[in-house]
Amino acid sequence: MDMADGHYNVLFLSSRNAARSIFAEAVLNRMGHGHFVGFSAGLRPAGHLDELAVDVLNVAEYPTEGLRPKHWQEFAKADSPPLDFVFTLCDLDAGEPPPHWPGRPVTGDWRYSDHVNLDDPAERRSALAATLGGLERQLLAFMQLPFESLDEISLRERLKEVGQGVAAPQP
Repeated sequence: MDMADGHYNVLFLSSRNAARSIFAEAVLNRMGHGHFVGFSAGLRPAGHLDELAVDVLNVAEYPTEGLRPKHWQEFAKADSPPLDFVFTLCDLDAGEPPPHWPGRPVTGDWRYSDHVNLDDPAERRSALAATLGGLERQLLAFMQLPFESLDEISLRERLKEVGQGVAAPQP
C-alpha cells in the first residue's frame, strides 16, 4: 500500500455520524500530523452533531470547526478523495449493521456503542469520554503499524488485532 499524496486517507463510518465517527475524524486529524487525514460519514446521518460529543471534544481541546454529519455517499463520488482505509464503528450487539464499503480501501470493523439512548446526561458524557479515550488509544496503535512492510492480508489481520485489542469501555 502506498501513501497517496504523502498521506493516508481514512474514512470512519457510523450510523448517525454525530459522535463516534466524528471523534475518530478529529483524533486522526490531530494525532496524524498530516500523515493521516481523517474523514467521517454516516449511513443515516443525523441533522446535527451530538451536543455532548462536541462538548467532550472541546474539553479535550480538539478543534470542532468544520465537523458535521455527512452521508457516506459524499465519499463514493468520482471527485472524492481516494480512500486508503475505511473503518466502521458500529455496535453489532445493539443491532447496528456495519455498512459495507465498495471499492478497494482496506477495511476494518471497530465496535463502539452508540450512547444516544442513555438518558442521564452525566452517564452519557462519561460514556462519550470513554469512547473518545478508546479511539485515541486505538488510532495511536493504528498509526504505528509498519504499513510499508505489510502486504494487504497481513495489514487486514493487524487491523483486526488493533480493533480487538483496544475496545471502548461499555457503560
